[in-house]
Amino acid sequence: MSYVDGFLLPVPKKNLAAYKKMAAKAGKIWREHGALDFRESVSDDESVKFGLPFSKIAKLKKGEVVLFSYIVFKSRAHRDKVNARVMKDSRLQAMCPDPKKMPFDVKRMGYGGFRTIVSA
Repeated sequence: MSYVDGFLLPVPKKNLAAYKKMAAKAGKIWREHGALDFRESVSDDESVKFGLPFSKIAKLKKGEVVLFSYIVFKSRAHRDKVNARVMKDSRLQAMCPDPKKMPFDVKRMGYGGFRTIVSA
């Protein structure tokens, strides 16, 4: 079964275009290094009738939207190898020279690695 790195992060609406541009570049880098899929999704429907909407989980501030993103790998071992290569890639390092200048607050980003248990 595949392995997925998942992300949940708040992004100021005014920074959404910059984030999209950065994510498109990052996606190409991850795919070049072996990731099977790379997706970035912006919240569109938060009117849930049960559970908690992602906007509440991400504790959105006024003027922010929530993004749900994921990267798919063959396995956890594959993820570890791909991510090690990505983190050494000078193109990624050039995109993120100063965490304070990112289009989102890195400290508020949710992240986790997940084993796939169902694939339909």
